[in-house]
Amino acid sequence: MTEHIVPDSEHRSLVERLPQLPRDLALLARFDRPIGWWLLYWPCVFGVWLAGAGAQWALLGWLLLGSIAMRGAGCVYNDIVDADLDARVARTAARPIASGRVSKRVAWGWLVSLCLVGLVVLLQLRWQAQVVALGSLALVAAYPFMKRITWWPQAWLGMVFTWGLPVAWAELRWDNWDALAALYAGCICWVIGYDTIYALQDREDDAMVGIRSSALAMGARVRVGIAGFYAGAIVLWGLGFWLYRPDPLALAALLPVAGHLVWQVASLDAGDPANPLERFRSNRWAGALMAAACFVVGNA
Repeated sequence: MTEHIVPDSEHRSLVERLPQLPRDLALLARFDRPIGWWLLYWPCVFGVWLAGAGAQWALLGWLLLGSIAMRGAGCVYNDIVDADLDARVARTAARPIASGRVSKRVAWGWLVSLCLVGLVVLLQLRWQAQVVALGSLALVAAYPFMKRITWWPQAWLGMVFTWGLPVAWAELRWDNWDALAALYAGCICWVIGYDTIYALQDREDDAMVGIRSSALAMGARVRVGIAGFYAGAIVLWGLGFWLYRPDPLALAALLPVAGHLVWQVASLDAGDPANPLERFRSNRWAGALMAAACFVVGNA
């Protein structure tokens, strides 16, 4: 049965111990690959800590639960929509729906269950944040189709995966939207950069089956393109910090995360199958460094 567990699982031994159906449901929601919910969660932390209301541990706990549940729901929905495409790509052919181990009916039931957890989290927020959160539903629903109609599905993912930033902001304050807009735009650039790195793993298969991605669109200039988007992220984050707190020390708070992104680009090796995945996963630390910068700027 272990051949059904993807090679990039981060909790392979734990997932292997589960009975077949719970194992497949865990794989559907990508519980074995926590990097996804980390990347969904960090923008929530950015919004909370930049808002200047202190650590807000209870709120962060709810947002973490929501990130895990909704990232899982998004993955299940994506696999339902992409079942035919997944079956034609080597890295995704063993996914539970694409391989036929889980029916779409069961998958829809699992999706609803995860969304109910997200609803519980939503009800913990004030109404303004609830309205902002619900505004993401159309973006989420459209995302799986973007790889069929645009070479830049990563840009759409950027809008979806960083929506927690305005949600968290709306929970704590309702001003300085210019600073938040710059920060949100920077987060989108960050997502385009790191998801392009992730897409490097599938360039050959994607080209064969007609899936579009920024990694294919950039071609031989992919490293330069990633560097450009990461540079855009730092510039826009710096603009957001400056609009929020015009202080050179606020910009200095970005130096650690900027250094980390430079390291990613400098050490990226698209010819090594393991390298892009490692650089992609390292963005959990990029998110942590950016979160620390937001805390310093928001609460110093």
